Amino acid sequence: MTPDRIHPRQGTRAPDGGAPDGRAPGPDAPDLTVVICAYTVERWDDLSAAVASVHAQRRPPGELLLVVDHCPELLRLAQEHLTGLRILANRQRRGLSGARNTALAEARGALVAFLDDDAAADPEWTAHLLAGYRDPDVLGVGGLVRPWWRTGRPDWFPPEFDWVVGCSYRGLPVRPAPVRNFIGANMSFRRAEAVAAGGFRTDLGRVGRRPLGCEETDLCIRLSARHPGAVLRYEPAAAVHHRVPAARTTFGYFAARCWAEGCSKAAVVRYDGAAAGLASERAYLRHTLPVALLRSLRRRRPATAAALCAGVALTAGGYLTGVVRARIARPPRTAPRRPGAVGTASGPAAAPDLPGGTP
Repeated sequence: MTPDRIHPRQGTRAPDGGAPDGRAPGPDAPDLTVVICAYTVERWDDLSAAVASVHAQRRPPGELLLVVDHCPELLRLAQEHLTGLRILANRQRRGLSGARNTALAEARGALVAFLDDDAAADPEWTAHLLAGYRDPDVLGVGGLVRPWWRTGRPDWFPPEFDWVVGCSYRGLPVRPAPVRNFIGANMSFRRAEAVAAGGFRTDLGRVGRRPLGCEETDLCIRLSARHPGAVLRYEPAAAVHHRVPAARTTFGYFAARCWAEGCSKAAVVRYDGAAAGLASERAYLRHTLPVALLRSLRRRRPATAAALCAGVALTAGGYLTGVVRARIARPPRTAPRRPGAVGTASGPAAAPDLPGGTP
């Protein structure tokens, strides 16, 4: 399967970077569109908080887009109760990738930032994202995703596996640094480059509650392949808080998410090759996890040590299963890499991976 094609909006920016009607950009951040994708009314309170956090930015974006993923009830509620934003229905295949591609098609800003519907941005979030684009070689800026444990972090849950709940994990840089890919809850791109690279693959990523991911990883890899000298910048100061409900604090969810991550990673390797698809994972396995295991043993935390080992085994099992399935099935077609092919409504130490998609 290939990504749904993206048909870019025409005339969204004037040649001089101003508005399409010739007006000069405003005083805040007119070149930034913030996108929130949502799919269920069950997260209404979280969605409302996410929207409010964008409205509270000290440097407001030029535009806020809400894309509703094939949920008429949520679309109606949003249209009736939310203000100060533009509301769209996902015009592509059901799923987070299709919703994001719809946003890429319709965004008016030259920069597009994605915030999860169950995340809330710090007041300086947009300012820190925008600062990263002062360097013309930067194609994307992603930020810190702090877990917001509604019932507290489980004693056994290792911080090195916070990617399981869609958050930044121990082992990432603590200062700005280039990375291979971002976490979907907090990432931004130059819109034109994301569109030219093909957008988000709709045959990867989350659909409803299915805990798959890695569509962000795939897009970031394709961006870097198109522009070898370009930078994807991780900026910890651009922070958001990602809600972690009680249902995601169980070992069952941990196990399912690790397995799904392995399956997703196998798909990324099929599309983008092992060199890019696994380089950061090797560093994670060789350095981050052994240090975490020794730390847990020294502190006499056997449950955490067991979770670390189980997480590695389950992720590896999912990966191997994905590889075997791929060999049985017909080889996939790779995502388009030529400019304009997709349109809208898809060294380890120096560039660490941000595993995981967006649960």
